[in-house]
Amino acid sequence: MAKYTLNVNGKPHTFEAAEDMPLLWALRDLIGLTGSKYGCGFGVCGACTVLVDGHAEKSCQLPVSRFVGKKIITIEGLAATGSHPVQKAWMEEDVPQCGYCQGGQILAAVALLKTTAKPTDEDIDAAMQGNICRCGTYERIRKAIHRAAKEAQPK
Repeated sequence: MAKYTLNVNGKPHTFEAAEDMPLLWALRDLIGLTGSKYGCGFGVCGACTVLVDGHAEKSCQLPVSRFVGKKIITIEGLAATGSHPVQKAWMEEDVPQCGYCQGGQILAAVALLKTTAKPTDEDIDAAMQGNICRCGTYERIRKAIHRAAKEAQPK
C-alpha cells in the first residue's frame, strides 16, 4: 500500500492503495465518483473512459500510480449542470438510451473535439471505436458530436 494524491475534477484526493490498483477502482471505491463504469475490465468497451491531461484514457487497465501529477476529469467533473457543449448536444440529439456507456462516450467525444474542431464521420468513427454502446445509438452519437462541433465554432 502506498499513499497517493490525485487531482480529480480540480480537487486533490488523497488515499492509500496498492500501486497496481486500476484508476477506475480508486475513482469509484476510494473517491466515490461512480460515473466511470466497469464494463469489460480489458480496456476495450470504453465505459471507464476519463480525461487525463485532456486525452481519453481507459481507467480500468491503468494503475493509479501512473496518474500522480496528472489532471483527471471524470464525467462528474465535466460540467455538473450539463452545460458542456457535448453534454447539451447529447441531450438535444436524444443519444442516451440505457445510459451505461454515456460518461465514457461523452469524454471520448470531448477529447476528439479538443484536437479536431470539425471532425468528419471518419474522424468520429476512428476516435469513438473504443467506446461500445450496447444499445446501438452510434448514429445519434455521431450526430451529437457534429452538433457539438458546430456549436463550439465562433459565430
